[in-house]
Amino acid sequence: PADPFSLQEHGLDFQRLLDASAYKETYRQDMIRWGEEKRRADPGFFCRAAVEGAAQPVWVRGGEGGAGGVGGHRAGADGAPTQVVSDTRRLSDVEWFRDVYRDAVQTVRVVATEETRKRRNWVFVAGVDDAESECGLDQGVAFDWVITNDGDERSLVEQLETLLRSVRSRL
Repeated sequence: PADPFSLQEHGLDFQRLLDASAYKETYRQDMIRWGEEKRRADPGFFCRAAVEGAAQPVWVRGGEGGAGGVGGHRAGADGAPTQVVSDTRRLSDVEWFRDVYRDAVQTVRVVATEETRKRRNWVFVAGVDDAESECGLDQGVAFDWVITNDGDERSLVEQLETLLRSVRSRL
């Protein structure tokens, strides 16, 4: 995640940094460096930002009625808020969420083979794709769910439906 104030300070276009464009790649190493400085000063900086105000709504539908919530959270069956946070990048992020939200945390990893990633035009860039921001969760995390996304739509839908049933049962 990037700090919009810092982006304004540097004249960068926040929306263009969210896509997979050459524009983003131009600034990627600087953003990684900036993020590392923020994390060294305050390991929970980005985690708190993720739960304090989502940039867009995240809808979580329960079993009966209810359309979900806005801002990335909703009250579950026990009244406790349900947070959906995507794209954590480091073990320290997962540890922060587990420390704060304890057993409510469910971790999901989406994987694809290198062959599939290359078919999707991914090209390894040294210094970027081997940085902690890209592979910090490759070791040391026991994920609750691993979803395989290698292009088999039926398999992907089945995996996601199973995950959603589990999430709904916890609300």
